[in-house]
Parts: sequence; C-alpha cells; structure tokens
Amino acid sequence: LALGFLVQVHGQGGVKFQNWAKTYGSSPELYFQPTSVEEIREILDMARQRNKRVKMVGGGHSPSDIACTDDFMIQMGKMNRVLKVDKEKQQVTVEGGIFLSDLNIELSKHGLALANLGAVSEVSAAGVIGTGTHNTGIKHGILPTQVVALTLLTASGDILECSESINADIFQAARLHLGCLGVVLTVTFQCVPQFHLHEVVFPSTLTEVLDHLDDHLKRSQYFRFLWFPHSENVSVIYQDPTNKPPSSSASWLWDYAIGYYLLEFLLWISTFVPSLVCWINRFFFWLLFSSRVENIAISYKIFNYECRFKQHVQDWAIPIEKTKEALLELKAALENNPKMVAHYPVEVRFVRGDEIWLSPCFQRDSCYMNIIMYRPYGKNVPRLNYWLTYEGIMKKHGGRPHWAKAHSCTRKDFEKMYPAFSKFCSIREKLDPAGIFLNSYLEKVFY
Repeated sequence: LALGFLVQVHGQGGVKFQNWAKTYGSSPELYFQPTSVEEIREILDMARQRNKRVKMVGGGHSPSDIACTDDFMIQMGKMNRVLKVDKEKQQVTVEGGIFLSDLNIELSKHGLALANLGAVSEVSAAGVIGTGTHNTGIKHGILPTQVVALTLLTASGDILECSESINADIFQAARLHLGCLGVVLTVTFQCVPQFHLHEVVFPSTLTEVLDHLDDHLKRSQYFRFLWFPHSENVSVIYQDPTNKPPSSSASWLWDYAIGYYLLEFLLWISTFVPSLVCWINRFFFWLLFSSRVENIAISYKIFNYECRFKQHVQDWAIPIEKTKEALLELKAALENNPKMVAHYPVEVRFVRGDEIWLSPCFQRDSCYMNIIMYRPYGKNVPRLNYWLTYEGIMKKHGGRPHWAKAHSCTRKDFEKMYPAFSKFCSIREKLDPAGIFLNSYLEKVFY
C-alpha cells in the first residue's frame, strides 16, 4: 500500500511558497500539483494517515496568510481545463485551477465574457470565489455571485454537486468558502455576451464626489474613484459598455516608466522624510491623473490593471450609506495626525448586496474602501497607526474586512458582522470534522 502511494502521488519537498506581494510565506512539508481527482483523494488520505493538514492554493495573490501552511500544499494549476461551454444558457464550466486570464481568452473565442472581474486575472477560479474577490458597479455583486454551480470534494473523499437547487445551503457557504470546506473541483459561471468597455478617467475633488455620489452611481455602470490622501484630489473612473472600436489615449511612458519607477524611488526616499508623502501624492495626481483620459478595449482588458509594486493593503466593505461619513473621518484623522502618512490611492468601489453567507456584502449594498502602503524596493514603511485608525473607522461603521486581505478580526468579530456565521460554521464542521483544511489564518476565524 505504502508503495502504491509513492508511485502515484509525488509531493515536492523544499518548496517555499510566497504570496505575490511577498508579505507572507510558508514552507510546506510537501507541495503537490495534482492532475486528477484520484490524486487529490490520495493526498487527502496520506494527510489523514500522517495527521497533516492540507491547504489549496491558486494564484497566490491574496495579501494575507490565508493560503499558508507548513504541512501539505496543493497547487491546482494543472487542473485548469474548460469543461463545457453552454452557449444557450451562456454558462461555462471549468476546473477550479484555471486562471481567469486563460478563461477570459477562451470565453472570448465563444463570444462570451464575465460581467465583472477584479483588478488581477492571474488568479484561479476556485481562489477567486474562496476569498470573495470583487470589483465595482452597484448593479454587480462580488465575483462569486456569478457562480451558478460548483462541485466540492470533501475531506471524506465524497464529491458534492452544489447549486441553488442541489445542496443549496452548502452552495451559499461554498460560493465564499475560505478554502476550508473541501477542494473546489469545478465551477460554473454565468456569463454575458462579449462586450467592450469605454473607460473615462477625469479629475475631481473629494467634496464634489461625496456630495454627488448618487449621480455618479447612476451615471456609470462600473463607477469607482481614487482619493489621494493628504489632499482634496480625486480621480473618477467611469467604465461603460460601448460599441465603439478600441482606442487608447494612455501613454506607456508616463504610466510605467514614470508611474512605476519614479514612484517607487520617491516613496523610498520618503521613508527617510515621511512628510514628503503629502507632496508625492499631489505630484503624482498632477502628473498622471489631472487630465481626462479615455480608453476603449475588450471588457477584461479594462477591468484588469497594474497593481504596480509590492504593497500592504486593507479593504473593508461598509454599508453604502456610510461612504461619505467614513471617508471624511479618515481624511480628518490624517489631518489631525501629521505624523501619520498614507500612500495614494484610497480606492473606493461599490458593490451590490447578495445572499452569500460570508460575503462582506451579505444583505446590503456596500462601499469597499481599499487603503494601501507600498513597500518600495521591498522596504517596509511604518503603517501601524494608519492601519489601526482605518480599522477603527471601518468597525465603527459596521464594516466587514475583505477575506483575502490582512485584518485583525477574530471569531467574536465575525459572529457580530455576519448573521449567517454560525450556519457557515456548522457546515464547515460537518464537511471537515477533523479540521484538515484549517491553517493559522482560519483558526483565528473559527476559534
């Protein structure tokens, strides 16, 4: 029997896992890249026999330790096929390991697209729904709301089909599964006909945008804005479907050469002279965001954008009606505390409420407020004050943290935040009684 194991499943030792921002990492004892359900079953059996835990990982983009483990790690990248395209229903069924960047291209061959995408497509289908990836658009939910069915391989080796009509409870739990219910083998997405987006980026002020928030939300289907801390400067971004041909007024030189390298260099200097940050934020607004820019391209090319360089981020969702109050509080906190510096941008996005148990938008339209501190050349910039101030404001306004991002919440917080939290826990305990899919991030959530 033991020999049978060695022949079929090979785990690599000595692999070092790091997330994209290199802010978290771990050294799994064994690292697997299975190609079949049978192989995953054997890995789970081996883990049970050796009393090890198992962690699934997709693109490793989450800026937190949600995917880290020192036991067994399963990277699903080899299980990445498109299994079925149903043109009539406009649905696609894929293996959980497929990257959205590959899926976007496949769908486009069939004249289809996902109605909404996050900033990054180097992420796996199972991972995107695991952490509740979102974009913006008050008519659009978080990405998992586009999932109409999925199959789950549980700790005991059973395969569960889940949808609104089969295993409905498990479906509402598994559409945002945190990697702790089992292995997501397949995902079925509801798509829409392929479309182009017209993006218009133009300057405004914080006062104007907050005073006319409803107008902006009505005016553009995918509306978001960037606020430049330590100033009134705002960059408004409208994205809307269009029939016009692709075109672009953006400049590679400015966006990359200057937007990337100069920014990193100046932020590095600001680690010695923190008061420069206010000036840097204003300078970059003037340089890159003070004139109107338009782009037209196929939808996924507009949804995806460059995350620049290594960074720490936090992203909480608050009830949409609290947007103005919370942002002005954050602004006042920075003004009253000159030693506290905040990199640009604070990105503000809007998402429709849903019924997914652990969705930060559960039963309420929400505003996500994403704050960032870059790490120029990998150097850490002091952020603790800013981080705690922000978390305090978010908590005060009934916020819920994005599951993929670092936060300091524990089970007590989640029980208050999520009406269905105990339901999720009971399903998790039923599907994984031995806690084989837990890790230290998840222990804080559930214990």
